[in-house]
Amino acid sequence: MKHETGTSPNGLPLACVMGSMDLLRPLALAGYPCAAFGRPDNPTLASRYARTTLAWDDASTEPEALVEKLVAFGLQQDQPPVLFYEEDSQLLMISRYRSHLARAFRFVVADAGLVEDLVDKSRFRMLAERLGLPVPKTRLLRPAAMDEAPDLDLRFPIIVKPTRRTKAWLAMGEAGKAHQVDSPAALSELWPHLAAGGQDLLAQEMIPGPESRIESYHVFIDRWGAIAGEFTGRKIRTYPEAYGHTTALTITDAADVAALGRDLTRRLDLRGVAKFDFKRAPDGSLHLLEVNPRFNLWHLAGALAGVNLPALVYADLLGLPRPEAPRARAGVEWCHMVNDFAAARASGTPLAAWALWALRCRGKSAMALDDPMPLLRGAWRRVAARRTAARDTTATPARG
Repeated sequence: MKHETGTSPNGLPLACVMGSMDLLRPLALAGYPCAAFGRPDNPTLASRYARTTLAWDDASTEPEALVEKLVAFGLQQDQPPVLFYEEDSQLLMISRYRSHLARAFRFVVADAGLVEDLVDKSRFRMLAERLGLPVPKTRLLRPAAMDEAPDLDLRFPIIVKPTRRTKAWLAMGEAGKAHQVDSPAALSELWPHLAAGGQDLLAQEMIPGPESRIESYHVFIDRWGAIAGEFTGRKIRTYPEAYGHTTALTITDAADVAALGRDLTRRLDLRGVAKFDFKRAPDGSLHLLEVNPRFNLWHLAGALAGVNLPALVYADLLGLPRPEAPRARAGVEWCHMVNDFAAARASGTPLAAWALWALRCRGKSAMALDDPMPLLRGAWRRVAARRTAARDTTATPARG
């Protein structure tokens, strides 16, 4: 484990990254000194660009202890570092403890109330109704408090998703972000399973079409409300194939996505970074699915396309001249090789066709010739996880 304090050789403070290589690498490409924060097995901690590292378990379990650990680290530095974050739990921690963290760090984060409204999907539903945001028709479900499924005034099929993605949702076997329900009868059949999870859910009318019809708007808005950088993108594949996590994406030049994204930033009075996810309906209309006011895996592809939002944030917080942020070059693609291989197989994509595409893909998560250790650590982590799972399976006595 690397530990280093002080100022970098170029006199700049550290960019402290709580996240993946898709967040650290854009800052390294801009020439900014980096530190990697995260779980001990996080591949990012092995990056050659991480001048120092700080390991912990989980921002959602003991946030107060983690905040103290962060502040202690930040106060050891000659200059306040710039803090970057990638997960909802980290976003909530930074938002809720922003005054304490500001003693030791520089960072951007949206208004505290807006953060809570955007992360909690039940609050987001109320915010969307209040501001007239273009979201699909949505209803709140409380399965644990109801004996049977309600008669919903929604057009089926619908999707059911948690107000927050929790360990309880994963424990129910829901690997994806949502569950499709095709009819009222199917909802009644699923109801006991949903009630067993013990958490509130949202039912939302489904916008027809595959996950490749999900498009996004990415933006950094400075403290004065000016857009400092922006780009648009579209998913190529997800895993699982329906309502899964992004495994491949492409940068686009979608004028209507950008225009709607700008309009929504004004309606929300948003500051900081954000990603707006839309789904394009068969008639071409855009429907807002969610807003994530944090950094994310799209930033590496954006940086390779010419719009490096993390670097813009760093320069803005230090009062440096902003790196030029031209219009993003459409067609720059990104993938997570291991997960996208699984996604391609699930979608029936021929292996040879996928391999040729992946070789040409410019952005590859945690995979770079000049920084191979994150890939190797990630591979070892997967091997270790499989061995542990195999041992657990072997040690579990058979039932019958």
